[in-house]
Formats: sequence, C-alpha cells, structure tokens
Amino acid sequence: MSGFNFDVITLFPKAFELINNLGVITKALDKNLIDLNLHDLREYGEGSYRQVDDKPYGGGAGMVLKPEPIYKAYESIRKLPKSKTLLMTPQGKVLKQKDLARWSTLDQIIIICGQYEGFDERIRCLADEEISIGDYVLSGGEIPAISIINGLTRLLPGTLGDPDSLVDESHNSSLLEYPQYTRPITFKDMKVPDILVSGNHEEIKSWRRRKSFERTLERRSDLISNENYKKSPQSKRIIKENNQFMKFRIGNGYDIHRLVEDRDLIIGGVKLHHPESLGLDGHSDADVLSHSIMDALLGALSLGDIGKYFPPSDEKWKNADSLFLLSKVIDLIRQDGWEINNIDSVLVAERPKIMPHIKLMKKNISEILNIDENLIGIKATTNEKLGPEGREEGISCHSVVLLEKK
Repeated sequence: MSGFNFDVITLFPKAFELINNLGVITKALDKNLIDLNLHDLREYGEGSYRQVDDKPYGGGAGMVLKPEPIYKAYESIRKLPKSKTLLMTPQGKVLKQKDLARWSTLDQIIIICGQYEGFDERIRCLADEEISIGDYVLSGGEIPAISIINGLTRLLPGTLGDPDSLVDESHNSSLLEYPQYTRPITFKDMKVPDILVSGNHEEIKSWRRRKSFERTLERRSDLISNENYKKSPQSKRIIKENNQFMKFRIGNGYDIHRLVEDRDLIIGGVKLHHPESLGLDGHSDADVLSHSIMDALLGALSLGDIGKYFPPSDEKWKNADSLFLLSKVIDLIRQDGWEINNIDSVLVAERPKIMPHIKLMKKNISEILNIDENLIGIKATTNEKLGPEGREEGISCHSVVLLEKK
C-alpha cells in the first residue's frame, strides 16, 4: 500500500471508473499519493444469487440492504492505524470543507455506499460518521463518495502543483472565493477591475478579501454568521475591513408606570411583592421591563412604539400579559430577517428589591425571545430618592438592544 487509502464498499464499482479521468485524482494515482480500492458488495452476497438486499420487516416499498454482506466486506478490509469509516446516507450531517480537512490527516477512509430504499439499521454500528452531501435523496451513495474522494484528494500534500491555491478557495476560510479574471482585459464591454492590473499586491489582497466578504454576504450569509467563522483568526481583520457591509441596528426603549393600590406588581413576567402592596398602573399588566424592551426592538427598525400595536384604547389588550405582547413584537422583528444580538436593561426603583428576581426575569424573557440568557443583561438601581422613582411614585426601565441582519 502507498499514500492515502480509500476503501469503498459499493454495489456499483463501475461508477468509480469515471473518477480515474479526473485531473486531480489521476495525478494522485499516478504519483502514488492515493490508493483507491473498490469492494464489490455482490461478491459478499448470500446464496447462488449473491443476494444483498431484502424486504423490510413491517412491510413497505422497496428493498433494504442486508447487514451480512456489508459486514463481510467491511471485515475483509485491512484497517490502517489512522482510519475512519463513513456511511453515505441522506440522514447524515452535511459535508463541509472542514470535514475534508480533518480527514486529510488520516491514513485511510472506508466509505460504505447506502443504496435502494435504505439499509438495515445495524449497519450503522460500523460507521464513525454518517455523511450527506445535501438535503436531497440520490439513488445511492456512490456520487457522495466520489465527492469525498475528490475533495479530500485535493488537500493531500503533493496533489496540487501550487499548495497556495488552496488558501483562497471557497469555504477554506468560511468565505466564498473572490471574483477572478484572465485575459483579455476587456471582453464584450466587460472590463477587468483596474486594481487587478495595478501591480499593487497589498491593495489587490485587500480588494480580494473585501470582494470575498461581499460575495459571501450576498450569497451565503449563513457562513458569516457561523460561530466557527466568528472565532477564526482571519475574521477580525475581514470584518474590520468590511464593517460598512455588516448590518446592525441599535434601539433604545424607555417606560415608566405609576405605583398604585389594587394592582399586581409584575416585572419581567415575575410577580413581586411591594412592602406597601402597590402595583404598576397600566392598560396591560404594566410590565415596565418588557415594555421598554419592546420599544427598543421597534425603535431599532423605526417601527414606532408599542402604543401603535397595542393601543390603550383597545380593550383586547386590557390586563394583557406583556410577555405575550413581547412575543408578538419579536415575530414582527424576525419577519425581515433580524435577530437579537444582545439586550441591556436598567430598572429604576426604590422598592421592592429587584436583584433577587433578576435570574427568573432573564429566564422568562429568554424563553419568549428564544435567545440565550447570556444575551440579556438586567440591572437594578435606585434613584437616590430623586424624581418620581425616588419618591416611590413609580418604577421605570431603560433598555438598549442590538439587532443583526441574518
């Protein structure tokens, strides 16, 4: 054996004849960088008909791959020290470039190609990972297997003439590749950008990074929002250079309600006890924290205030649960693709003590907004006996939110 080993268990070994004519794989085979070993599942079938599939228990359409031939084929393969087994199935996780990079450090990949309507569940026990190449169903696992062989071979040392060509490829840095041009400079009134023929290599690098970012933002914004990308070393530089293309909105919200008798004191969906048995006056439940967050969310997108959507003149909202109203507001915000980056709120009250209840308030709000509690900041302070809060005439709340377009 020499080089990286691909061992493929398949019903259709002829499907892999095509890849011998693919430039990268042909080169890798010629240079002994890879070994491609095909294991015809029919050779491990049962009986004179070499049966490899059967009807599923419980009934149903189609045939299911039997476990015995798969296990026999698998057990016939010599395993190298650094080896992984992949099962090709539409139920697997979607293949990413980082997966190929991770596997390229191994000695061997064993690929089991699923087929027909599916396979006996016990075959899964052989796999280290289950892989799909997209949210669709193919007749078998041969095409996904070829994709893995091709993509992984390109990453092996010595396969490509210029190793640097891998650096700027799409997905290698979680960004799509920048636009590329070759001769002629002008073609059908379309001209190569001046910067690319300027000879200024630093400016060209900067242009390419910017265009890569723009293209990704336009076509695959999900890659930029990916947490792995945000943590990557190159992301800080790229985001800094392209900050003008990031879409953020900041909103500020404020609410205050009078303290009165015969009303519940509800803040952040938590019922508090006031020493004088006072509560907040309002058309709804007068939850100042929820109201200020709603106003901040609406204000960030210039959508008005909560009175526009839940007017006090409408009896439908009388004594309404403000957390329910908050759920309506966040639905409106998300309709256009905005998500909460973080919230920061300050409650101002002399009494009662709010600090012991903040944890539950954060929990209530995070559940309504469907965001992590760590993205919600809630603080409490007094007003040093000054103003309506200091005279205990009311309780107020200030909130700031940062929204990000996804």
